Amino acid sequence: MNNIDLSLYLVTDKSSDVEKFLKTIEEAIKGGVSVVQIREKTSETLDFYNLALRVKEITTKYNVPLIINDRVDVALAIDADGVHVGQSDMPCDVTRKLIGKDKILGVSASTISEAKKAQEDGADYIGTGAVFPTATKDDAPSITKQDLKKVVESIDIPVVAIGGINHNNAFELIDTGIAGLSVVSAIMNAEDPRSASEELLKIIHKK
Repeated sequence: MNNIDLSLYLVTDKSSDVEKFLKTIEEAIKGGVSVVQIREKTSETLDFYNLALRVKEITTKYNVPLIINDRVDVALAIDADGVHVGQSDMPCDVTRKLIGKDKILGVSASTISEAKKAQEDGADYIGTGAVFPTATKDDAPSITKQDLKKVVESIDIPVVAIGGINHNNAFELIDTGIAGLSVVSAIMNAEDPRSASEELLKIIHKK
């Protein structure tokens, strides 16, 4: 398995202000973000490609893995560290063949059966949620804390919790056995992304 620190996993949210977007990512990494995933569901391919190249400059500078959501073509084009796919995206086993054995492959899974299949098909980690209500991914199925624990216990690869996680509720998930927290708004919309990341890391490291 690819060895990756999943403790604080930042998923980006689309922004019309590219410079602010890039600054937020860099400050978040300075605060302790260990993985960055670019999620651009509505961007044109060229826009996504150009943005991903600029983000990669930052993640490479700080030696933080860059994951591309859904778009295997963009990930390969910029030589990103990996790809994250959902249940309605490119199948996990096909994605693995396309990106090769050395790239990181994450899969969204909300059930034990989905998680087990992803592991069998070559996933390096699982993203499970939504653990709390979220506005950034309103199509995500909800999952209880108990079910999150069951998913963690059912597979041998790491699980990252995602969905509505912030400074007020993150502590509720620390005893579930997860490898880390995946956060969007709590960092991307923070006035001080660096401090927001630092505070979340304090919660994570209390486990």
